Amino acid sequence: MSKILWINPIGTDAFDKVIKDGLMQIKQDGTEVEVVSLKKGPKHLEYRYYEALVIPELLQIIRQAEKDGYDGAVIGCFYDLGLHDAREIVENMVVTAPAEACGHIAATMGYKFSVVVTEDLCIPQMADNFTSYGLKDKVASFKSLKMGVHDLHKDERLTIQKIKEKAKEAVENDLAEVVILGCTIQFGFYKEIQDFIKVPVIDAIIAPFKYTEFLVELKNRFGWTHSKKYGFQSPPISEMIEWGLD
Repeated sequence: MSKILWINPIGTDAFDKVIKDGLMQIKQDGTEVEVVSLKKGPKHLEYRYYEALVIPELLQIIRQAEKDGYDGAVIGCFYDLGLHDAREIVENMVVTAPAEACGHIAATMGYKFSVVVTEDLCIPQMADNFTSYGLKDKVASFKSLKMGVHDLHKDERLTIQKIKEKAKEAVENDLAEVVILGCTIQFGFYKEIQDFIKVPVIDAIIAPFKYTEFLVELKNRFGWTHSKKYGFQSPPISEMIEWGLD
């Protein structure tokens, strides 16, 4: 039995139910799932400023989740905001995020992958993230839908058609062998696009969730988890208590 928390780091619960329903269909039999969002804040995270606003509450949720006995948490945004910060403040809980999970999975399935993003402004930060994950040379291209997050499910047929066009360009022009849907709100589209383009299409909700289940198993069975030696070393508890941070 394991407990995994999916966090939508936005100030709306509009996506909580549909994401939980989807996770309940793909989880392992022994996995308990909960989905939460923030009490307040921006309704999307397309700007770095919005990300900065939500990170404090996001980290508080993750800190509390470990105290509440969760084995893993997923930061449900493809920007992977606060990922390394979160790994500093947990001792035994696994923390993952979509871009890192999707990128590592895609890198095992083909020589290069392309990422279908919502808008052009997403590309610089996502490119930086893949570089920091050691995956810069695996990225064939980024393809922009030029759509906002909240437009993706207004006309799903139009969205699917646009993704198909961008995926086809990525495979035929950029030599991508795998396509990643670079936003968690592109959920529900991967199968039709995969059937159309005939290469693996990685869903940004399924991939990090299953990756978390895998990492939780590695932790529970073999003791393999985030190293606390250097990069993810935790702040001193005494300081956190003294400063009212714990």
